Amino acid sequence: MSLNSEILNHKFLIIIAGPTAVGKTSVAIQLANYFNTEIISADSRQIFEELNIGVARPGVDELNAVKHHFIANKSIRDYFSAGEYEREVIALLEELFKTKNVVILCGGTGFYINAILHGFDDIPVIDDTIREQLNRQFKEVGIESLQQQLKELDEETYNAIDIHNTQRVIRALEVCIGTNQKFSSFKRKNEVQRNFKAIKIGLNVSKEQLHHNINTRVDEMMRNGFLEEAKSVYDYRNHNALQTVGYKELFDFIDNKTTLFEATDLIKLHTRQYAKRQLTFFNKHADYNWFDPKQISSIIRFIDEQIK
Repeated sequence: MSLNSEILNHKFLIIIAGPTAVGKTSVAIQLANYFNTEIISADSRQIFEELNIGVARPGVDELNAVKHHFIANKSIRDYFSAGEYEREVIALLEELFKTKNVVILCGGTGFYINAILHGFDDIPVIDDTIREQLNRQFKEVGIESLQQQLKELDEETYNAIDIHNTQRVIRALEVCIGTNQKFSSFKRKNEVQRNFKAIKIGLNVSKEQLHHNINTRVDEMMRNGFLEEAKSVYDYRNHNALQTVGYKELFDFIDNKTTLFEATDLIKLHTRQYAKRQLTFFNKHADYNWFDPKQISSIIRFIDEQIK
């Protein structure tokens, strides 16, 4: 059901995007307080209730400061696709826009954000033998060959997803191979009609500052019990939600494949690489307006001008 067309231009979705550890949550909370509204998470990992420290879920004070949605509302036992995310978030926006003129969508998962802005076409059923072959390839030669194959076939998807998540890489590859089209091409060919105007804010800092933020965050995660959290979900290590940076490295430590020092260093490295891919993805969309997270007054002033 669509909102009344008379109020179409009076509903705004503020997108707060950018790389991991740049400071998106803090900015989103300040904006939510200023506009007296709520935040929808666009983070494909924070959505799982069993994951907290390792996905940098907002803290209790942050969650209490502003109403958040799609934080810890799914289980790692469930597969949750970008298409399902789109359907549920659009339904939520319909409700929120009944009482709010502004809603905030905050996160670094580019596919989630694009799903809300543009939607996805239905993907054809893929022959099971393609996935079986890709799974054999993974077991025989590892994730790196699959990552490279995806980069060659669909660089946009390569930059948009967590390429350390084996199941997501295989899913994208099987679609590329099975349809002879890029996975990213299944964004709606005909732009969907959305009942809001998007205001896209990108956050970034210097490369040195971002790397410092990431390294500091990982050290803090380890001090706060990330290893214990990884042990608590170890039995689910083959589930899609846990095929991701941080948990995979700690699972290797638990399996005595690396030392804890090596695992921690790999988490930092892989997170920095992920941040670089996030920036590559968002920079390809020229309609983002970029700010330093500390420029909150400038961000508010810019948004106010767009809303007038």
